[in-house]
Amino acid sequence: MKIQKLYSHCRHAIDTYNMINEGDKIAIGISGGKDSLTLLYALAGIRTFYPKNFDIIAITIDLGFPNFETDKVKELCGELNVPYYVVKTDIYNIIFESRKEQNPCSLCAKMRKGALNNEILRLGCNKIAYAHHKDDLIETFFMSLIFEGRINTFSPVTYLDKTKLTLIRPLMFCEEGEIKAFERNMSLPVIKAKCPADGYTKREYVKQHILSLEKENPRCKDRIFSAIINFNLPDWPQPIPRYKN
Repeated sequence: MKIQKLYSHCRHAIDTYNMINEGDKIAIGISGGKDSLTLLYALAGIRTFYPKNFDIIAITIDLGFPNFETDKVKELCGELNVPYYVVKTDIYNIIFESRKEQNPCSLCAKMRKGALNNEILRLGCNKIAYAHHKDDLIETFFMSLIFEGRINTFSPVTYLDKTKLTLIRPLMFCEEGEIKAFERNMSLPVIKAKCPADGYTKREYVKQHILSLEKENPRCKDRIFSAIINFNLPDWPQPIPRYKN
């Protein structure tokens, strides 16, 4: 995926769901993976030509994984003129060493989000951008259906009552394959720290089944995605119509 297509996908999401308003200060959660670094590139570029003025900052929550180095991410943020903050935590030690959690994902996510939201509020942001993409949206839909018995997935825009932050997902129209291509094309400085639970999660289970469905039924992911965004799910914002001249 070339950077112009990345801008197009993100602009589509931003405009369709009114994700950005004049004067917003948006925090980007940088995990160090390909998705969050792609989002960083997207918003840093769009910021230069978008009709509404907004600021962005980047924040990494250091979970305490061994050999977790952020120097190259810091260098990239400097090149893109994006302030960068790293928050040190002991989440890794608490979950994997002290508690020895067998199913760590839920607790890890809760602790990570808590640390991130605290830093966002300290820095005076009113919005946070997550790097969830099209495949994430579909996988979350199936996880909710299979494991919870609900028809649901995350919303493009979510207001968080507790923190009074608005969460946006500008990559929702980007496919994971496109992001992988962008990573290769741009030589993104991905941090290689590996979670001990990686590859053994419910999400990975669902991902593999969706890949099988796509192999047997080409373009079924596109049809599933269209069904989701046109279904008027609870708590989803109404899309803004795109008028043609």
